Amino acid sequence: MRRSLISQAVEEKDEPNITPMLDVVFILLIFFIVTANFIKEPGLEINRPDSETAEVTENAAILIAIGSAGEIYMDGRRIDVRQVKANVIRMIAENPQGTVVIQADEKSTADTIIDVMDEVREAGVMDISIASEPNF
Repeated sequence: MRRSLISQAVEEKDEPNITPMLDVVFILLIFFIVTANFIKEPGLEINRPDSETAEVTENAAILIAIGSAGEIYMDGRRIDVRQVKANVIRMIAENPQGTVVIQADEKSTADTIIDVMDEVREAGVMDISIASEPNF
């Protein structure tokens, strides 16, 4: 009888307790979800023009999309060209190190692109990039 109690106690001690490990895994999961940088989409499908001198821009916090018909999108919603300045000022206040990237469709007009660039400059941002597809 005594041997069976001892063997049961030994068998119970052989199994590792994984509860603390699961706690740590869940805490790490929550940490990574909270600190992850989510990809910001402009809210419009754009065919960017090809470029042989394209460079990768880091820390692009403000994306402005210009469609082929001249529509302008920021943060997934359509805006008027007169609203670009106010939106850029608000977004720069949230992230002062961010730059502005204009994603213009290859069929959009130069007038619309220049109007958007003027509004961005009036907001106080001089670091403006125009997105293109690398053609290496």
